[in-house]
Amino acid sequence: MSNQINLKPLFSVGLLLLPMFLVAQEKGTAANPFILNPTDSTVIWGNYWSENQPVLKIKSGDYVKVHTLLTSNPERLEEAGVPPDEVEKELRQVQKVSERGPGGHVLNGPIFIEGAEPGDVLEVKIKSVSLAIPYGYNAIGQNGFLSDEIFERKMRIVRLDTVKMIGHFSEGIEIPLKPFFGSMGVAPPKEAGRWNSAPPWVHAGNMDNKELTEGASLFIPVFVKGALFEIGDGHAAQGNGEVDITAIETSLKGKLQFIVHKDKKLDWPMAETDTHIITMGFDRDLTEATHIALREMIKYLMKEKNMTREDAYMLSSIAVDMAITELVDGNVGVHAMLPKNIFIEKK
Repeated sequence: MSNQINLKPLFSVGLLLLPMFLVAQEKGTAANPFILNPTDSTVIWGNYWSENQPVLKIKSGDYVKVHTLLTSNPERLEEAGVPPDEVEKELRQVQKVSERGPGGHVLNGPIFIEGAEPGDVLEVKIKSVSLAIPYGYNAIGQNGFLSDEIFERKMRIVRLDTVKMIGHFSEGIEIPLKPFFGSMGVAPPKEAGRWNSAPPWVHAGNMDNKELTEGASLFIPVFVKGALFEIGDGHAAQGNGEVDITAIETSLKGKLQFIVHKDKKLDWPMAETDTHIITMGFDRDLTEATHIALREMIKYLMKEKNMTREDAYMLSSIAVDMAITELVDGNVGVHAMLPKNIFIEKK
């Protein structure tokens, strides 16, 4: 009898304490991430810069949910056929941002990651990516790859089926959707100044790398205290090259985890997916961008797989795919893709 009497109060207390524990749960966990929505006080318009003031401070290991906006404006979208009630209120609200440029991207951030110091590596785990709106657009820009040829300036609204994950380009043409954030990066070295959001570089930024979808990890060298991470330029789908200067531009939602690595060193951004190791190079010259991506792959194989420089070069020739990332952002991009399944574990 005494056991029954003692158990009842303990059980009741447990029930009472459970909701209190959930309320007190620390922010930044997978179940209770920080939230970074776009407002006129939480976005940077058109640049990565060491002097941008952080809008969110987190710790290594923390999770953040983001909602990013497409790079356009309400008037242009409506002129192209988007009903006014489908234009996001957030996109209307951020039009109040007066300090812009030199680029045109609307970027959430910066996020300050405590403990990140110059010389460290920031890992960004892309835990989820989803479409925020049921449409995107493609527009022929004046700085497309064939900029010396005459094309009509045209903007096409592409309806997005969020269930089938298909983009309806036109009658009889459906595009499989693989949403990703086109721009993810940190503040560049201080001497670079206010860096245009268009050209990708050592800080990552506007890489337009369509391999960086849900499940991928991006590794970026850190140049300033706190890293100052920014994100935006959502794409529902894109071809390597992004030749007319836009993909299917859209707004996205996603969840990211940030991890600071003190024991890693990088000169250029790299990435990892379930199937590949990816090294990247960016330069105004396509050949030099290719040199960078290839050299970074050779360095990876030497360090992580204990290969000689010559063997790493040979393996790159027979197993690594060199791919054009994008051709239109001032700096062009090349990425080298190493399949992970060629490495057989010793039994």
